[in-house]
Amino acid sequence: MTNKKTSLAIAAGLACALALTACGKKEPPKKDPAAQARAVSVVRLEPRSITGALSASGTLRPREEAAVAAEVTGFRVLRVNADVGDTVRAGEVLVQLDPALLQAQIAQAQAQADQAEDQARRVADLDGTGVLAQEQIAQRRFQAQAARANLRDLQTRLAKLSVTAPVSGVILERTVRPGDLSAGGGTPWFRIARDGRMELAADMAEDDLARIRVGQVATVTLPGGAQVQGTVRIVSPQIDPQTKLGQVRVLLPVRPDIRAGGFARAVFADASAAALALPETAIRYDANGAGVMVVGADNRVKHVAVQTGQRGSGLVQIVSGPAAGARVVQNAASFLLDGDLVKPVEAAAAQPAPKTPAGAK
Repeated sequence: MTNKKTSLAIAAGLACALALTACGKKEPPKKDPAAQARAVSVVRLEPRSITGALSASGTLRPREEAAVAAEVTGFRVLRVNADVGDTVRAGEVLVQLDPALLQAQIAQAQAQADQAEDQARRVADLDGTGVLAQEQIAQRRFQAQAARANLRDLQTRLAKLSVTAPVSGVILERTVRPGDLSAGGGTPWFRIARDGRMELAADMAEDDLARIRVGQVATVTLPGGAQVQGTVRIVSPQIDPQTKLGQVRVLLPVRPDIRAGGFARAVFADASAAALALPETAIRYDANGAGVMVVGADNRVKHVAVQTGQRGSGLVQIVSGPAAGARVVQNAASFLLDGDLVKPVEAAAAQPAPKTPAGAK
């Protein structure tokens, strides 16, 4: 009996001790969310100078084009000596017209001229002698002059039967065939790109056109993917009132892979302008398009869709999206979700890449 009472007393004591111990426990301190926030670099959406972002697309065309056609009509084409793609020299015979008919006319005119000149020589010393009337003497001299003029005209026409290239260059188009009859007007027989020089003709918006100057260097991407260096030759002095576009012409080097009628794109490396921009790393792309993670006043991030514009020197123009001055997460690859709390760290303003001097490699 005594042992049973002792055991009950011990159990009661242990229960009291455990109860007292439980009552004396303290709750763990609550964690501060701000202290656990992830630190991220942010940049401000603000105007920045985007260099090398200006580009334009257009058509390749000859710098100067020459049209070739016969100057005399009614003659049959005897030979065609050149074809599309040939390089020709100024004065080279491209088409030979049949001279047979004209040669017969020249032979007859030559005989008439010889006879008229002989008649004129016979009266050379008869002025005022009364042997022949002065009117008859003048008539013979006039006939001799007319015969010589007719002969020269036929000889000139004979020379024109050899249709020559007016300039040196590359033949772009040929429409003549042996057997064709020469006719005035109509479609030229040949189109020649003078000296083989081509240029890119591109239409640009009025604001962009103001950033282009004659002599400016441009990198032109050809239809095949090759790139060449060109130089701005002409900046349009007027803007189309309907389209609000003006034309820029970029002169290109002579190359066989630069073909008239092709489509090409020029990037004007040293053209720059201020625009609201962010580093390329700040742009996130998904199935819905481009977007950025904006850090609000409460330091929580929010995904905002953006519309991008020009690019260059590591920057992207923001056409529409957050307001100017907004804080944007610099690294779009950061694993952040809408509503995440972050600790923003202002990054240094992104600067455009330094300009590369023209001709440097």
